[in-house]
Amino acid sequence: MEQQAKAPPDVKKVAQFLRGGGAGMKIRVGALNGKRLDYFKGKSAIKALLSPAFAKVKGAQKVTSEAEAQTLLQSVNAYAFFLRVQRGAPTGSSSASPKALQIIPEQMFGPEEYYAWFYEGSQWTTYAGGILMVAIMLAGVMFPLWPPIMRLGVWYLSMGMLGLIGLFFALAIVRLIFYIITIVVASPGIWIFPQLFADVGFVDSFIPLWEWDLPKTKTKKKKGDKKSKKSSADKHKDNGGAFIEEVAGSEDSRPHSRNARIEEVEDEDA
Repeated sequence: MEQQAKAPPDVKKVAQFLRGGGAGMKIRVGALNGKRLDYFKGKSAIKALLSPAFAKVKGAQKVTSEAEAQTLLQSVNAYAFFLRVQRGAPTGSSSASPKALQIIPEQMFGPEEYYAWFYEGSQWTTYAGGILMVAIMLAGVMFPLWPPIMRLGVWYLSMGMLGLIGLFFALAIVRLIFYIITIVVASPGIWIFPQLFADVGFVDSFIPLWEWDLPKTKTKKKKGDKKSKKSSADKHKDNGGAFIEEVAGSEDSRPHSRNARIEEVEDEDA
């Protein structure tokens, strides 16, 4: 757009940062005149400008408060990188369908307002990807015209890749067979390369060499049964001023028997 081309470099830096993936903004999808557009809420952009990631952007105006961020975003809005819109009902029968958007004539920036993007950001990655795809397709079509040495190199490369894939499947089958055998002869069983299918790096997939198939238990802190003994005063409060206490009978001829006595204790609250 012409307005975006006239924007100062610092304003373009802000738009590029917000449109890129490093801002961490919550992007939603809406529909404007049947065309899908990304839109966001104002406070999400303010939060992105106050983040440490924006402070590292070279050539951009730094902000230290929400008021400064809102003023800077107002200048970005003035060059039509994004426009204030109003949300309507979903365009489809489902509630998950994109909501209809309508541009509001009065353009201003506010944290509670919604803004639709009219800026696609840097397109060099898209152009580079398109050129690379065309080059690959042309190279595949012109394969019969390649020099013999290049065709031979591609054949060796493809055979090497197939060999690596076959080796991986063979290793998976061998470790499964070995595990089944060890379940019988050395329960609970041994896994060769236990990290082979784990979400780790290539080298870590082969470390350790083997491991017992022990269930991974989650350690939980055991809460001890700490029951404080009640004092005589507490017992007396619970029993309305009287409690039963067992004492060893010293005068009884049966040393292992115990006698019970009732003792009245004065109420401390009285």
